[in-house]
Amino acid sequence: MKATPDDPLTTPAVIAALDTPGCFSFEWMERCDSTNTLLLERAQAGAPSGSVVVCERQTAGRGRRGRSWLSAPGDSLTFSLLWRFPAGLPAPAGLSLSVGVAVARTLEKLGAAGIRLKWPNDILADGAKLGGILVETLSAGGRHTAVIGIGLNVRLPREIADAVDVRAGALEAVMLHAPARSLLLAALLNELAAMLECFEREGFAGFAEEWQDRHAHAGQLVRILADGTAPVEGRCAGVDADGALLLDTASGVRRILSGDVSLRPQ
Repeated sequence: MKATPDDPLTTPAVIAALDTPGCFSFEWMERCDSTNTLLLERAQAGAPSGSVVVCERQTAGRGRRGRSWLSAPGDSLTFSLLWRFPAGLPAPAGLSLSVGVAVARTLEKLGAAGIRLKWPNDILADGAKLGGILVETLSAGGRHTAVIGIGLNVRLPREIADAVDVRAGALEAVMLHAPARSLLLAALLNELAAMLECFEREGFAGFAEEWQDRHAHAGQLVRILADGTAPVEGRCAGVDADGALLLDTASGVRRILSGDVSLRPQ
């Protein structure tokens, strides 16, 4: 993989662009297995809310359902954020979709065009996948802790495009100028902090309308694929208050809690 002197991630640049620098603590890594796995372990050991791990190359980066997440040093931004919710709040249902709204807001503010969200956790533009989200939670003593992993392609090296089984995209294709990764990280953390503050008050209900406005498959016929079950086909009818996908099928509206969405062939 190529060296990255042209777009380094630096602590001073990120901190200078944060609205509330004191909310976050950072660790930068050239290589690790998975930033989510690392932060989940640290969460159980008492790591504070606002801990951020940023890694150039994840050797075992994970997407949903155990899939691998590939990243290229200098061309991708991959990080995880640990967030501890106040005691007494319910489990953070719909958090992954709310994170999607925060990511979309950030990219739009930076000038990206055509950002869409694929249920439950993909960031798209022009049908191509720009990035993904993986939210994992822990619960203990009446408190919930989330580890929010985000991966975005700033540029798209050929080795990544050739290695994935989906149509991949990158920010440089949907923006006049792709942002420096330090500024992109700071902008994402600013938006995530604002989103999480609102989420603690309102839950996913505070973001459902915005998510639906960006829904890549709104009103479309889709097929839901899930391990161990037969595919389910129907028309996307939105999402409910918990972030479940509502699918209008021949037997009525069904709530889909997990699975992969693919466009149904006509």
